[in-house]
Amino acid sequence: MPGKALLDQFSALEDPRQSWKVVYPLSEILLAVLCAVMAGADDFVEIERWANRKLDFLRRFLPFENAVPSHDTLNDVINALPAEAFSECFIAWVESLRQDDADIVAIDGKTSRRAHNRSKGTLPLHLVSAWATRQRLVLGQQACAEKSNEITAIPQLLERLELTGALVTIDAMGCHVWTAPSMQGFV
Repeated sequence: MPGKALLDQFSALEDPRQSWKVVYPLSEILLAVLCAVMAGADDFVEIERWANRKLDFLRRFLPFENAVPSHDTLNDVINALPAEAFSECFIAWVESLRQDDADIVAIDGKTSRRAHNRSKGTLPLHLVSAWATRQRLVLGQQACAEKSNEITAIPQLLERLELTGALVTIDAMGCHVWTAPSMQGFV
């Protein structure tokens, strides 16, 4: 069951709250937060809103006897968890999704619409992303420096990722002599 496998990765986290005050189990909070964020929720208000709309879905995995906690409760509990331990659990979960076969990783750049302010002279945000096609997951992103382009951002992104054995695709912008040294060791 996918929800159970996800929560198994986070079982190492201890609930930071006093047990006699717990109304919403940590596992329910984690499931609601993780699923909502994967569905695109950006803050705790959106997480609460998503979880309330998808309560029947969430109840397929856990009882949610007291329904969904408020956004304040979600915020307090998540912020009380040790960040490093949460990060380790999350990385272990993402690693469990990885398959042994060589993956195809697509490197591509996109400019965010309306992410600039002409009156203040700021340029639009341009990101280069590494997309794992089989897992349908963004592995990492690198912002392009102002007055630069993907040619300088691609090697920086590739240095941060462990892509040994992956087939990496890059569009014509990335086919440059400066990118080639970053590609050593890939299929």
